[in-house]
Amino acid sequence: MRCPYCGSLDTQVKDSRPTEDSSAIRRRRVCPDCAGRFTTFERVQLRELTVVKKSGRRVAFDRDKLMQSLSIALRKRPVDPERVERMVNGIVRQLESQGDADVQSEHIGELVMEGLRALDSIAYVRFASVYKNFREASDFSTIIDELAGEDADVAPKRKASDSA
Repeated sequence: MRCPYCGSLDTQVKDSRPTEDSSAIRRRRVCPDCAGRFTTFERVQLRELTVVKKSGRRVAFDRDKLMQSLSIALRKRPVDPERVERMVNGIVRQLESQGDADVQSEHIGELVMEGLRALDSIAYVRFASVYKNFREASDFSTIIDELAGEDADVAPKRKASDSA
């Protein structure tokens, strides 16, 4: 593993342990040349995924890009990073377990929307505004009304189960 500080190829692993959900191995490394310390993560990859964009352009799937877009949607929201990591792991597993290595970008977007809807409604609306390319304030109203309708459907069920 190349040192991110000095570029040396001779780094040493000082500690390895599984992540909380055991989906990756966390490795603490040190560079003997510059004494820089850094962390790497090793994950299982079932297959190389290729994202097919709306334009037809094909790019390699990038898990970090997915995490970055989620972090933008979740900025300043009280969501545990562990839950976000589990959501991303679930999306990646779903994509890898489908039969085809080519994945439509729309499919990824729908999986993210589904995950964010359950995770945080504000992040869901933020992501939807970019993903669905909102042009007017009425676009926000539509999706917020949709969320409010779902909350109204769930609330009576909660009250009925709380009284039991």
